[in-house]
Amino acid sequence: MGIIMAMSQNSRIDRPSTAHPKLTGADLPGKKKLEQVLGLLRRLRPNHDHPQRELHYDEYAAYLLLYFFTPLLQSMRGMQFASSYPLLKQRFGLDRFSLGSFSEAGRVFDPKLLAEIVAELGQQVIENAHPHDPRMDKLDRCVTAVDGTLIEALPRMVWALWLDSEHRAAKVHLQYSILKGIPVQAMITEGSGSELTVLGNSLAEGLLYVLDRGYACYDLLSKILLAGSSFVVRIRANASYKILQELPLSEQARKAGIQFDRIVELGTDQDPELHGRRLRIIQIHREAPPDQKPRTWSKNHSIRKPCTDTTLLLCTDLLEIDADLIALIYQDRWQIELFFRWFKKVLGADHLLSLCANGLTIVTYCALIASVLMVLWTGRKPTRRTHEALCFYFLGLVSEDDLLDAFDRAAPAR
Repeated sequence: MGIIMAMSQNSRIDRPSTAHPKLTGADLPGKKKLEQVLGLLRRLRPNHDHPQRELHYDEYAAYLLLYFFTPLLQSMRGMQFASSYPLLKQRFGLDRFSLGSFSEAGRVFDPKLLAEIVAELGQQVIENAHPHDPRMDKLDRCVTAVDGTLIEALPRMVWALWLDSEHRAAKVHLQYSILKGIPVQAMITEGSGSELTVLGNSLAEGLLYVLDRGYACYDLLSKILLAGSSFVVRIRANASYKILQELPLSEQARKAGIQFDRIVELGTDQDPELHGRRLRIIQIHREAPPDQKPRTWSKNHSIRKPCTDTTLLLCTDLLEIDADLIALIYQDRWQIELFFRWFKKVLGADHLLSLCANGLTIVTYCALIASVLMVLWTGRKPTRRTHEALCFYFLGLVSEDDLLDAFDRAAPAR
């Protein structure tokens, strides 16, 4: 993580500014937008429907979305108390529910139906949420960062195995579209769940997977190629490979800190998965900023070391594109780390609204839906300020003009 921060702070890759269009009232459908989303959720009603069911799937998902857009709600009990307000039924058609029905809902409903809604909304997002090099638009593959993050679990969540019998955690395995600035797929496992296995079982065609060093498994890389996709992955400094060709470095590549660019055959006789594949390895060296100050201890965690000179070894099957563009693609993997911070600290999606794996998956997908909706409504990646503005707007405390002005003021500097 610190390595990518060093790349971002000391990057000499020229990144053209991508101006976001100024929003107008016509661009924001307003309150009806959320009501349209509730209409989209109605397709969930038949899932485990029953005449005696108190809380249906579409209502359960709607309450979770309400939670993410109402910071005053902090818990399942808070939502249950709010469900007694007549205005919720009048405005959204949501009835009061009991704590027992809410707990049961997380165990019986199918999260895959929400995944379909995430994909449907994601197709409506254009690739302008994150400023990027225009050359990336010419890539014939969707640039997708993959990583996992932990959610601290309770001791009684016995399924959430992590370090040992005394520790519990759930792991969110996420795929994130870098150019669109949205999550596209997620899965919940126990904290010790293998990221390699999860990705290997969910590979799709036509993607460019951007992976950190933990995914540098030759068997996984081979599966990515067999699935019809590509990869840019950081590999270990002691990786074994056979040099087939030395490629010349352009002036732009040298400015980006690239030390060499090689066509290779990766692996040894003990790791034959990629034998016969012409791959490419580039080495990047980054110097720490000269004025970098040492960082201090955090209150509850280990010391955070200052940025130092770093050397990265990147491997890819992309043989034709510029080496500095490969470096930029990997550098943009940092966007998934920023999303994890948004996911946990702003949306509060790490709060345990369900204690089972199925329920946590539903909560996660509803958080992803909320994130994609904010990109659709604002035309850019969500921030704490834009989230606050939307929450005030849906509470009726700010006007549409004030909301649009808040979006423009919260836009990143060009």
